[in-house]
Amino acid sequence: MISREEERQAQAYAAERLRAAGVVVSDEDVRMIEVADFGLGRLREIGLQILVYVNTDRYCAKELVLFPGQMCPEHRHPPFDGTPGKQETFRCRLGQVDLVVGGVRVSLEPGGQLTIPPNTLHWFKAGEDGAVITEFSSESRDEVDVFTDARIVRRPRIAD
Repeated sequence: MISREEERQAQAYAAERLRAAGVVVSDEDVRMIEVADFGLGRLREIGLQILVYVNTDRYCAKELVLFPGQMCPEHRHPPFDGTPGKQETFRCRLGQVDLVVGGVRVSLEPGGQLTIPPNTLHWFKAGEDGAVITEFSSESRDEVDVFTDARIVRRPRIAD
């Protein structure tokens, strides 16, 4: 769990990094940035800041922002409702990010891109300057994601 102040600071950081990557971010966009600490309370180490543009039953587009050294823990997107699961393409916009996909390590710098097949174990971690990643995918259903660490809580809880 994180505090409302930690959420606000992470949203401000994400907005600043998005702008540095050339993304136009409105005040409403800043309020919509989801700050996920995955229930571990170690946001700057294990977490993710997410701005969702669109998420329908056909496609999804979002920005992922990571603090320096921040990691999104290992997970997969399993089949649901007759689909094979979420397929996603990451395109690095700013900074550097290391991904481990199906046990293979790939490093992306600005302009680098990688597609992750459905139901494939993966995790990623930002380099020393953090990272901004644009994600294009099929429908995103966070509630069906399966994390390797059973302690993970996908939906953020903010203390008031």
